[in-house]
Amino acid sequence: MSTQQIVLRLVLACLLGGLIGLERERNSRPAGFRTNILVSVGATLIMIVSIKMRLMFNNPQVDPGRIAAQVVSGVGFLGAGTIIREGFSVKGLTTAAGLWAVAGIGLALGAGFHVSAITATGLVIITLTVLNQVEQNLYNINRKYTLRIKAFDQPGGLGKIGSVLSENEVIIKDVSMEQCYDEPNIYINLRIKKPKNVGRNELLTSLTELQGVIEIEIEKVD
Repeated sequence: MSTQQIVLRLVLACLLGGLIGLERERNSRPAGFRTNILVSVGATLIMIVSIKMRLMFNNPQVDPGRIAAQVVSGVGFLGAGTIIREGFSVKGLTTAAGLWAVAGIGLALGAGFHVSAITATGLVIITLTVLNQVEQNLYNINRKYTLRIKAFDQPGGLGKIGSVLSENEVIIKDVSMEQCYDEPNIYINLRIKKPKNVGRNELLTSLTELQGVIEIEIEKVD
């Protein structure tokens, strides 16, 4: 393996990891541009070192895959750091899987499988972008919203809100409450999934008419 080949593989690792990282950075994910580059370049370097050690000792019993294999398990700890639990839901699984894929791309580059690495990069980017839109259209994921409701602190308030949402076939994904400062009121924060056939204004009107509701803020989740 020549010096030019080593440099080419590391540069390609930087470029391919950066392409995937740009998509993650654009969506403000925990592991973004620089993280994906570092994982890709690091995995490539480890694979290069493994192969060079095999050539250096010229021993057929030296397995170049032993050191590189540790990347697969090691990147799992890094991926676990991107997974966040919010209430009853879990976020960051796609980013963690992306890091694992980027590590695989780096290993492929380090071993000299340039076509495989470039093809895999293209497929990962398609999965994160194009297939994300397909998934949203199929499963209506783009109808996720966050609701922030200011209401009087009184018994049964959350139950009434839940009843209105249930009547409109709205699925509650997460709920939390916090006390207002210097006021006898509370904020009820909900993450919901709203069907297409239920209008946003119609839902807000139904909630506003509830006794005890002061104001409502709604925001679409990308």
